[in-house]
Amino acid sequence: MEINKNAAGDKLTLEIVGRLDAASAPQLEKELNASLTGVKSLIFDFSKLEYIASAGLRVLLVAQKRMNKQGDMVIRNVKEEVNEVLEMTGFSDFLNIEE
Repeated sequence: MEINKNAAGDKLTLEIVGRLDAASAPQLEKELNASLTGVKSLIFDFSKLEYIASAGLRVLLVAQKRMNKQGDMVIRNVKEEVNEVLEMTGFSDFLNIEE
């Protein structure tokens, strides 16, 4: 997995490339822990995310809970395969997913 980071003021965009699974989820979690201080708008760009596993979903859940306290979180450009996982697990019910 690769994380492309773009910070502008209190807005942080993270483009996730590849697979978000048990092997790569700790990398994203570490990046979020290091980067979210002062962020009011967190945007995930999933246009290049090929796969998400339960470990990746847990990182999204933790990020959403943190952003509920300090701002908002949006997930954009979700591929059909990844969206199916979000829908089947019920994550699409509480995550802000933009088309």
